Amino acid sequence: MEKFTNESIDLESLPKFEEVIFTPLQKNYFNVLVFNLVLVLAVSLLFYIGLEWLAYLSMFKNNVVFIPIILILLFSIAFILLKLGFKKRGFAIRNHDIIYRSGIISENTIIVPYNRVQHVAIHRGFISRKLNLATIQLYTAGENSADIKIPGLLDEEAIKIKELVSSKINLQQQFSTDNHPNE
Repeated sequence: MEKFTNESIDLESLPKFEEVIFTPLQKNYFNVLVFNLVLVLAVSLLFYIGLEWLAYLSMFKNNVVFIPIILILLFSIAFILLKLGFKKRGFAIRNHDIIYRSGIISENTIIVPYNRVQHVAIHRGFISRKLNLATIQLYTAGENSADIKIPGLLDEEAIKIKELVSSKINLQQQFSTDNHPNE
């Protein structure tokens, strides 16, 4: 029987994901984000028109005048944040994992090792299909939602990534079965 050891790891010797070169998302994906933002603005304007109509029926007519100004200001801020945030998004595919980075105020980096992936899916929304774009989603055990979503990929890119991850999953499952045949 082997003697159990649990040595400390020097933190400086660990690989640094911050040094990874990230691949940016497709520029056309920004159009999808802008479309979604404009859709939200349109719904907001329809809501405003409903409020405006209600204001004429009530005595609060003067308070509703500021709503279009507020909507335009919010839309402008959202557009600027969207543009800045889009530039920060990126992904990296490495030998043992996939990394996705996003966020401007709070930067998020998600690293999913292939040996934790249970399922891979590709999704295409209406606008994304028109622009030949897709989102790849990787699921790990114990979650109902995807652990990592990489939007703004060309269809061909997403298919290649899915095939790569699927082959890594199958290889890992085969290795696990070969080493533990009775389980």
